[in-house]
Amino acid sequence: MTDCLFCKIASKDIPTDIKYEDEHIIAFPDINPKADVHLLVIPKLHIINLMDINDENQHIITHLIRKLPVIAEKNGLSGFRTIFNSGKDGGQEVFHLHAHLLAGNIKFGG
Repeated sequence: MTDCLFCKIASKDIPTDIKYEDEHIIAFPDINPKADVHLLVIPKLHIINLMDINDENQHIITHLIRKLPVIAEKNGLSGFRTIFNSGKDGGQEVFHLHAHLLAGNIKFGG
């Protein structure tokens, strides 16, 4: 997908501070953090959101979820919160599947 912000980050067309990367996923800081640590973990494959998971791509979400503790530990965290927003009504703003990995003082709201 050529106009997707997160696809451009995954392909390194847009530089970012990569906190974790493997063959399937990449993690980087959210530009509008809601916690002391706020990373976005995205698949390199363009998947719109959790409602777009199917038999062909389900291994990606499994991989992403299994790597969340690895990413947290690699970034010095002993615990974290994970949030997935799916669809406009679910608060999704960038329509490329991503997990919010948050730790420390978490700030929600305005």
